[in-house]
Amino acid sequence: MSPKLLEGAIIVSDAHFSKDRPELLPFFQAIASKQIVTPQLVLMGDIFDALFGGVSATYKENEEVIVLLQKIASEIEVIYLEGNHDFNLQAVFDNLTLVPIQSQPFTCYFEEKKVLLAHGDFDAPWDYKLYTACIRNRFVLRVLSFLDTVFAHFILRFVHKHLQKKEDCKELAWFESFLHRRFAKKTECDIFIEGHFHQNKQYQLGKTTYINLAAFACNQRYFIVKSPQESEILEEKSYS
Repeated sequence: MSPKLLEGAIIVSDAHFSKDRPELLPFFQAIASKQIVTPQLVLMGDIFDALFGGVSATYKENEEVIVLLQKIASEIEVIYLEGNHDFNLQAVFDNLTLVPIQSQPFTCYFEEKKVLLAHGDFDAPWDYKLYTACIRNRFVLRVLSFLDTVFAHFILRFVHKHLQKKEDCKELAWFESFLHRRFAKKTECDIFIEGHFHQNKQYQLGKTTYINLAAFACNQRYFIVKSPQESEILEEKSYS
């Protein structure tokens, strides 16, 4: 049976946590201490800027948030959809519901409504899919981890330097036309929610309500699942 999306659940996408973007830490601390109360936490991928199962150096730089997330998951349900910056997480977490890219979109239900959840890169072009398959391969990760350790973490330093140059909060002028091409076929759901593109926009695609989430990295925005009686499923909040 597909899991349920609960009223009052918190949904977070694209926090890109790192030493340069530490805002996720106090937010998780607020959830862990019950300052913010929720029955369910749904993480939509790229929660960390770099967390790769099998690459121990990425655990160390994210350790405080990892421990907090494990504490939260011991008390409420945490669903974590892996992204393109955080994957192979079964090596990191043992008490979360982990959804790898090959299991996305992830089906759940909100009352009688069918909801599909995805990070957003599940249907990328073949060359990107080949890249993601290679980078998630355990043998490849072991080799990269070894080389990174031997050469003073030059790989991770290169990754962080590259990510710092990205504009995470810009509007994509091509996004709406891309969506209509992408979903030319029926999605067979009532609501489709994903992150990855950081657009904070909603569209009606046939009978499907499509929601692209804001990135937490942009002004610490997150979402709360509203009552089934409300016309819109999500309420936007800002933790800042």
